[in-house]
Amino acid sequence: MPIRPARLADVGPVQAIYAHHVLHGLASFELEPPSVEAMRRRFEAVTSGGYPYLVAEGDDGTVLGCAYASAYRTRPAYRHTVEDSVYVAAAATGRGIGRQLLSRLIAEAEALGYRQMLAVIGDSGNAASIGLHRACGFAEVGTLRAVGFKCGRWVDSVLMQRALGEGDRSAPR
Repeated sequence: MPIRPARLADVGPVQAIYAHHVLHGLASFELEPPSVEAMRRRFEAVTSGGYPYLVAEGDDGTVLGCAYASAYRTRPAYRHTVEDSVYVAAAATGRGIGRQLLSRLIAEAEALGYRQMLAVIGDSGNAASIGLHRACGFAEVGTLRAVGFKCGRWVDSVLMQRALGEGDRSAPR
């Protein structure tokens, strides 16, 4: 399956994929889907920051999923750490698209010199995302209990982490 850098033209399909997750799941703690314009601003913030933003394409060119890295936090000491986000279209789940996207995202973040990647996963019951990250070399490092309230219940955030490249074995350049 082709995985390629996202383009501005992909923002509409990415917004539709993300909107589904906002409305029907706990992967995002947003309560209302952002507009296409808001997603465009987010896309431009990620890409203008030099972070990788990828999409998976179906045989017909349809965007089936997206993954991107962004700053974990903005303070300078965190500059070697990124946070990942991966979303797959509801009709395309279970086909390995998330794993392909995340694997490529890891490779691109390593090539850019990042040393750690974090995943902040909505819902401790999100076995698919936790399993995806575990399969890609992430380890669970903690759970923030009941930090969100969505769909009429309290929701955890699961923190997972993966070293990139040399990780903490050497100082960054």
